[in-house]
Amino acid sequence: MIVVMKPHAADADVESVVDRLFRAGCDVHRSTGSERVIVGAIGVTAEMDLSDYEILPGVEEVFRVSSPYKLVSRSFKPEDSKIDLGPVIVGGEDVIVMAGPGSVESEEQIHAAARVVASAGARILRGSAFTSRARPYSFQGLGEISLVWLREAADACDLLVASEVMAPQQVEVVARFADILIVGARHMQNSALLTELGGIGKPVLLKRATAATIEEWLMAAEYVAAAGNERIILCERGIRTFASATRYTMDLSAISVLRDRTHLPVVADPSFGTGVRDKVAPMARAAVAAGADGLLIEVHPQADEALSDAAQTLYPEEFQRLMDQLRIIVPAVGRSM
Repeated sequence: MIVVMKPHAADADVESVVDRLFRAGCDVHRSTGSERVIVGAIGVTAEMDLSDYEILPGVEEVFRVSSPYKLVSRSFKPEDSKIDLGPVIVGGEDVIVMAGPGSVESEEQIHAAARVVASAGARILRGSAFTSRARPYSFQGLGEISLVWLREAADACDLLVASEVMAPQQVEVVARFADILIVGARHMQNSALLTELGGIGKPVLLKRATAATIEEWLMAAEYVAAAGNERIILCERGIRTFASATRYTMDLSAISVLRDRTHLPVVADPSFGTGVRDKVAPMARAAVAAGADGLLIEVHPQADEALSDAAQTLYPEEFQRLMDQLRIIVPAVGRSM
């Protein structure tokens, strides 16, 4: 149930509504916009009489939310969410590029990658210490020591850090080093992991599972929000279809659909979305034109030698060329870099 307060409603009126919903047994969340407060109630609201709340002082409108996701819906928060990371805001005016290797392979490799992506204009260094692979014999990451290298490399180049987390027991250690915690496609519906991420204050980048509908994806985000963390970034990274020319099919229409359904920022990962190096740049350009708030791009100093997903990884010169192209496209859609 959503209770929309009148513009500039008194704090006492808002607290009265919140208190009454708490006493009714609801889990209450509030969204504060530039002019009004919206109060969301989760619980046995189907049996509640809306008129009991419509008559309260300061209340403008009360309605039930039919979608199964409440906190991440546009109904709960009409204004776009902005994830403030200090020097970087995801969901703001700037299109934010997160770039780096799929996995941290060595101290030298991640420092070299950080210098490459920083010089090209990326704002966030991506790289994983723990990585989920389809084959059990593939490189799985080096663990905590690589998080140390990742943080040091990012700090040396004035970058933030985004790194993957795969299990609840990894959340605490990754959160010590990373500014953004990435949930990969294989773990989108790992409810234990999502709930654990709801207990931290750091942003969570939630990738779409390869066969997930948009509603299932938003329900996964709702798990994180319901557990207390609404600092969520959605990432379109391709879905599995009958097409075989690329590893996955980039669903760029999802960016537009999400704009209608959720207030959360949306980024795109054309590296995983295509799995083919020469298709990454075209899909990155298209994603920005479609309204993406940012991009995740795999870049490696020696791309063909990357231990993770070499076929989709850009060389430094290819990444620099892409960034130059994005600087032409971004102003055309009313954004900046």
